[in-house]
Amino acid sequence: MLFSKAITATRVIYLSPIFTRRFISYSSSFYTFNPFLPSRKSPEVEEYLGSDSKEIVFSIKSWFKRKDDNLIDRIFEILTRNGDLSSAELELSQLKLKLNEDFVLKVLNNGKDVLSCLKFFDWSGRQVGYFHTRATFNAIFKILSREKLMSLMLDFLDTYRTHKGMHRVRFYDTLVVGYAVAGKPDIALHMFGTMRFQGLDLDPFAYHVFVNALVEQSCFFVAEVVFKQICLRGLENVITSCIRVKSFCKQDKLQEGVTFLHGLESRGQVVNDHMVGVLVDAHCKKRKFAEARKLMEDFWGLAKIENADGLRSRDLVKAGRIDGAMDFLRTKKLLEGYIPDVFRYNTLICRLLRESRLHDVFDLLMEMIEENISPDKVTMNAALCFFCKAGMVDVALELYNSRSEFGLSLNSLSYNYLINTLVGDGSVDEAYQVLKDSIQQGWFPGNKTSSIIAEALCREGKLDKMKELVIIALELNVMPSDTVCVKFISSLCKANRVEDGYLIYGELNRVKKLTYKYTFFDLIRGFNRLNRGDMAARLLIEMQESGHRPSRDLYRAVICCICNMDNPEQQFLKLLELQLSHQEPSCHIYNFFIDGAGHAKRPDLARKVYELMPRNGIEPNNTSKLLMLQSYLKGERIADAMNLYYDLSDPGRKLNNTMVVGLCKANKPGLGLEVLKNLREKKLLPSLECYEELVRSLCTIKNYDLVIEVIDDLLKTGRDISSFIGNLILLHSLKSRELYRALVQSGFMTRPTSKSGSLTLGELVGLFSGGFRKNSHMENFDEIVEQCFPPDIFTYNMLLRRLSMADGLDQFINMFHKMVRRGYQPNCMTYDTIIHGLLKHGRRHEALKWLDEAQRRGFDVMENTKYLI
Repeated sequence: MLFSKAITATRVIYLSPIFTRRFISYSSSFYTFNPFLPSRKSPEVEEYLGSDSKEIVFSIKSWFKRKDDNLIDRIFEILTRNGDLSSAELELSQLKLKLNEDFVLKVLNNGKDVLSCLKFFDWSGRQVGYFHTRATFNAIFKILSREKLMSLMLDFLDTYRTHKGMHRVRFYDTLVVGYAVAGKPDIALHMFGTMRFQGLDLDPFAYHVFVNALVEQSCFFVAEVVFKQICLRGLENVITSCIRVKSFCKQDKLQEGVTFLHGLESRGQVVNDHMVGVLVDAHCKKRKFAEARKLMEDFWGLAKIENADGLRSRDLVKAGRIDGAMDFLRTKKLLEGYIPDVFRYNTLICRLLRESRLHDVFDLLMEMIEENISPDKVTMNAALCFFCKAGMVDVALELYNSRSEFGLSLNSLSYNYLINTLVGDGSVDEAYQVLKDSIQQGWFPGNKTSSIIAEALCREGKLDKMKELVIIALELNVMPSDTVCVKFISSLCKANRVEDGYLIYGELNRVKKLTYKYTFFDLIRGFNRLNRGDMAARLLIEMQESGHRPSRDLYRAVICCICNMDNPEQQFLKLLELQLSHQEPSCHIYNFFIDGAGHAKRPDLARKVYELMPRNGIEPNNTSKLLMLQSYLKGERIADAMNLYYDLSDPGRKLNNTMVVGLCKANKPGLGLEVLKNLREKKLLPSLECYEELVRSLCTIKNYDLVIEVIDDLLKTGRDISSFIGNLILLHSLKSRELYRALVQSGFMTRPTSKSGSLTLGELVGLFSGGFRKNSHMENFDEIVEQCFPPDIFTYNMLLRRLSMADGLDQFINMFHKMVRRGYQPNCMTYDTIIHGLLKHGRRHEALKWLDEAQRRGFDVMENTKYLI
């Protein structure tokens, strides 16, 4: 009565015009590409579910609920609720159950999950006065086999074999049946041989289970031997015939199977629906649909053909002919009143879900309710997936939370749908809880779902939950995917939890070697930030053992970190020793260490490596000498650098340039100029960088006479003034008129500085440092600069600064727009210059507009500009 009311209520909800119209219009355009990505509700569905989702949940739950015995419900509630077996056993004992074979079988057959069934089987077998029978053993075997828990089943059987005296059932029969069901017919055959040697024999049931397992494992020769044994003992029956038909089908001997059925018919023996169905199924899998139909017609009057019809519809679905399968069933239903069973509905619904045909899924669910077909676990899982794909995540989650009420045990597909939908809905905590529940039930998500939830947890900074998830997986001997591990360790390192990242890395390595290159990068950089050079050095070696080659920058970062620790020399030499022990010594490795020590400003350590090379039979190459020279220069050991430079018999171009540039960066431009002059005397051509660094360092000390001398020498080489040198000249012209005076005194004012323009550098400096007369050169000042050197964004920033110092602010703004039109992208300094100039001239309102534009682009202004605001 209650169930019929629930169906009526469900129909009222589902068939109401507003629900049908709104839902179907939504689902018709929904989700045609990836079934695992979470959906979004349409506004109509959102509006409808706001008031009626609870009623939908109630109706579906009413349909799902099973009429189980209250006592059995109580037993499984105790087993599910209590993780501790001792607590569960105490509560079960208080129920004072009268254990016998029928009761135990009833409990096992109504089991809601495998773990609870195993707990009850174990508990009942230890109760005083009760012993498991062959039927109860078979029942637990079927449960384990159905859930594909073969390893657990084999452990169970091995334990059973070692305790022969404890059981009051046919010992060998149980073992043969158990190993046969577990997919180990070889062990079952061994047990069969042992018992026959002892004068024992199987009963009819065990014989048929055994021969069926042999056929399933394609052991056809042995199966024929067992078939003969069955016939010799007079045990042949309709089950034997069914297994023979299955054997013909598995051997692809379909015609022999058909002949066998006709032989049974001619001898007046039983031909049942199952035999016909197996042959029909085999023909359909070979896409022999016409032959399958003829076979059904041949045996129409001899057997119920509902099973064969159902198998035919299932095979049409598997062949991708989903519309044909639906038309076939509708025709049968219309003409013959055929009502498919729950298995046929499930086959259609699952395929329709894969194709995201939610309208048709909805129709089939309604059909099941109308025909009063009780849903099984597959139906429940399919309905849960349906609500996920329809974007009804609240309904799906409510059904999941109420799963114990009607015995819903989620499969992997449902877990995937639910987790992905919750993540897409932003309910990461709920998705995480569902995932934890699934792991406790023995299911761990696939790579795609793992990656989705891992990315969500890491993105939202829920690293402790992610850590717990990984540890649980490892405790269950499940290795998360490499993608999940890499994302998690990277997130921990970015959150400055590198110790936790290394801990997870170590735990994962115990299960499976984690060799992803960027994981090592993240961990090494993380330990470098913590000044843990010892750990960074260890990971550097492990990285190479995993087949990756560290870059020069990574070596440099690790060595610099070591040099910042206590007792750096010992750590440095230890790393070098380890490195040399892992691969053949070469200049390449020694050079990495010289370079790293140089960047750490430890030329003493670099020198030790340099001197170690010839002692180990390695001749320093030009790169070694270059890096050693740079080490001295960076460590400000100028005398040692000069000695090394002059000791070299024939320094190459790179060494010469390095010497000049290094001396300038070490604030020794005089020595750098001396080296450059020596090169010019030897008719050698220094690099442009040498001239640029000399100009920069000489401008820094305001020795403008030497600046002019260097520029003059640059022009004599046939080169033009670079943007870098030109910008330096303009910058110092902007600061004072000293450079201009030096140019006048040197006679450089009339010296042409560009092949493309008539303007000299002296005239440009005079124009830039002498101020502007009204409307003089203001609109095309960038074009004037182009006559001396190519401008860049730094040049335009200085032009804007110079224009902001003049009275004509209109030209100042026009220059900005002209710069943008010519393809130069404004930067932070550009906006700061404009805002500062406007504020200095009292145009605060305009300045605030420019400030808003700068902030929208992600730029901020300098402190002195903020002070004016």
